[in-house]
Amino acid sequence: MHGSADVFSFLICIRQITPPGQVIALEILNIMDWIPTVFVTFKVLVLGTGMFFAVKWHYDQGTKEKKRDKRAVLRAGGKVAAGFMLSLLGLGLVTFFLVRMLGMDLAFP
Repeated sequence: MHGSADVFSFLICIRQITPPGQVIALEILNIMDWIPTVFVTFKVLVLGTGMFFAVKWHYDQGTKEKKRDKRAVLRAGGKVAAGFMLSLLGLGLVTFFLVRMLGMDLAFP
């Protein structure tokens, strides 16, 4: 990997050879190479911090309500599972009728 002195000497040599508009374009391309690295690093830091605080908040909420009614938790889980199954059934029916309406072949090979 080249050091920063090599990059600057390279840019100085190019600056002497090429017209001014092209030098700016080359410097912009050099800067553009770093944008994915900076954005991915920023994204990892932000999402990591958010996940840390989300886990911490949920842990703190769980320690507050240690004596939660077990039946209420099972009832809520059952409602979520039933809602998921109904939405899955609805999506399957919509897909089936759309495929039949468009005249696509539904036969298995």
